[in-house]
Amino acid sequence: MACRQFVLSARALGLGALAIIVTFFGALARAEAGEKPSYRVLAADNGHVAIVNAQGNIEWEIPNQAEVHDLALLANGNILFPTSPTTVVEMTPDKKIVWQHVAKPRKGIADRVEIHAFQRLENGLTMIAESGNRRIIEVDENDRIVREVPLTVEHPNPHRDTRMARKLENGNYLVCHEGDGKVREYDPSGKVVWNYALDLAGRPRSSGHGPEGHGVEVFGALRLPSGNTLIAAGNGNRVIEVTPEGKSVWSIEQRELPDICLAWVTTLQVLPNGNLIFGNCHAGPGNPQLIEVTRDKKVVWTFKDFKNFGNSTAVARVLDIKGKVIR
Repeated sequence: MACRQFVLSARALGLGALAIIVTFFGALARAEAGEKPSYRVLAADNGHVAIVNAQGNIEWEIPNQAEVHDLALLANGNILFPTSPTTVVEMTPDKKIVWQHVAKPRKGIADRVEIHAFQRLENGLTMIAESGNRRIIEVDENDRIVREVPLTVEHPNPHRDTRMARKLENGNYLVCHEGDGKVREYDPSGKVVWNYALDLAGRPRSSGHGPEGHGVEVFGALRLPSGNTLIAAGNGNRVIEVTPEGKSVWSIEQRELPDICLAWVTTLQVLPNGNLIFGNCHAGPGNPQLIEVTRDKKVVWTFKDFKNFGNSTAVARVLDIKGKVIR
């Protein structure tokens, strides 16, 4: 079998500094020896947010029934994640909430509001994409709004206005609009300065959340150092890289990787060595939830844990990577 799968199972001890150090240097030594990588993983599904180690043991977890489309382990060791469709919290390892944002409909909006993306910025502010409110906001440690950026939405829907959103190094915002099937870059005033419309790649549209479904409902996008944009095409069942002019220059198609079928392609992480880790949600227990590939599309690691997580693992983060990870 050409695909290497990392299968997780047992549950064990809590989060601790010694475990982190041992895991990190053990993984580094194995990498230097030419062995396949292994990672701790932070993910959300099956009614909890959890960190599992490379042996499949749960190091930390908190019950959580919210649909999670974004989460982060912060530099201070705290975890940023949603606890409801309208609430994002920062929680310490000992499970104390030290910050939260609760979204409410802005004036003139009668529909509900949902949060599907957020980002702790280097200046300490937190960027939040509010679907329904059709805006990006930046809030301070007291949840005071210090910046508001209106978003262009062609097909308003509080569940589908936005998916992944990130503030770029140039101060603009890269936003995935699931319902519109487009990725847009906004300047701080809300002006669209770049736009990419997803296509069906020559296949007919079909319904369904699993591998049988096919559409343009985009999930994730990252801006690469080259200026190109890497896109997790959602139910487009693929990953694509496009130039500023919108030309596709690289892709991984639904059945291109040996023994792996892609369904809803979600989370993206670009490692310092250039490898890409992406999420494969709703693909069924026969397929991994995370896949790491080289730029020449060689599968070097997969994460498949249908005990601790499940078929709706939309977002997961690999931890303890030395160097800058783009995510």
